Amino acid sequence: MFVLRRAGRELCATGLRHRLRPGERATLDRRVREALEGTAGQGPGTLVGALPFEPGRPELLYQPEQLLSRELPPRETGTGSMGLFSDRDLREIPSRAEYSAMVERALSRIAGGNGLRKVVLSRQVVLEAAQQPDFERLLAILSLDPDITAYRLDLQPDRGGEPRLLMGATPELLVSRSGRMVASEPLAGSIPRGREPAQDRERARALMASDKDRREHAITVEYILDLLAPLCSELGSPGGMGLRSTATMWHLGTRIEGRLKSADAPTSAGLAALLHPTPAVGGHPRDRALEAIRELESHDRGFYAGAVGHVDSHGDGEWYVALRCAQIEGPRITLHAGAGIVEGSVPDDEVHETAAKFRAMLRALGVTDKPRQAVEAG
Repeated sequence: MFVLRRAGRELCATGLRHRLRPGERATLDRRVREALEGTAGQGPGTLVGALPFEPGRPELLYQPEQLLSRELPPRETGTGSMGLFSDRDLREIPSRAEYSAMVERALSRIAGGNGLRKVVLSRQVVLEAAQQPDFERLLAILSLDPDITAYRLDLQPDRGGEPRLLMGATPELLVSRSGRMVASEPLAGSIPRGREPAQDRERARALMASDKDRREHAITVEYILDLLAPLCSELGSPGGMGLRSTATMWHLGTRIEGRLKSADAPTSAGLAALLHPTPAVGGHPRDRALEAIRELESHDRGFYAGAVGHVDSHGDGEWYVALRCAQIEGPRITLHAGAGIVEGSVPDDEVHETAAKFRAMLRALGVTDKPRQAVEAG
């Protein structure tokens, strides 16, 4: 099953008719077009799925048996919790101290004069439960935040056995295409929200005034504009940079909008492949940042910080950055969160940022009913 829920609408795909054949990321657009042309008139004219973080890893894209798009009733308000875990079930990879040391090493690389301007470092929280989560209930809880897109993707849709899923609640649009109109809304530069209204307002003001965060954000916006510009006859960010909020975080965000030169421009999947991974989740320059991530991180990101979305036979579709996510394998849940490291980053601040980004999923699972220092921020 594949589900996207956003702004009162749900796209739900079930079953599997045809998998996209594997290939190099640079050939994704061509492979998507060939797959959709080859299955025309045979089931939904849409592919759904995800791109992994690593550009060299295979995508998971497929044509479903059924596809349903529908309006949803108004979302509930308040909070929800699965209540499956206590703080004793939690294991961090790497530890708080180890992650801080990783940030120090990344800062040394940035200061080393090799051209690296930013690198995004992630860490994990692994949870073990006595039973498998209720997937539909977890998706419903994640959907309570009106400022996110909740998603669910079966990572082995054509196999039996123990379920393996990617689930999450992302605030970030990587790219969308509708006809010739293209849009992206990168988020880079973040701070945990305050517990009280006055503290929350102060943190929002501090983020807008932060030179370090504004520089981090500008790197991502410039990168996306530079890649889209050759494809567009019109391109800009009319609203400029502003604040974006979720239930747990403030982010700096910029809405980018453009008009493609030709209807034969890349499909939404091709645009996602072109942009991903952006400096918001990888770093800049891309190749140097990926090299640093491979050397500094000891865990596999899998589909975390990849892209989840869909593309239809017209080339239209939308792709979201796979953030605030969990990979679920039976009763084991692995959460991921990352922080962007640039000149001026403070290791302890980056630890707290990742902790805050874990909170949306931890709250849904009930872990923060018994908060621990390592996963508590604010």
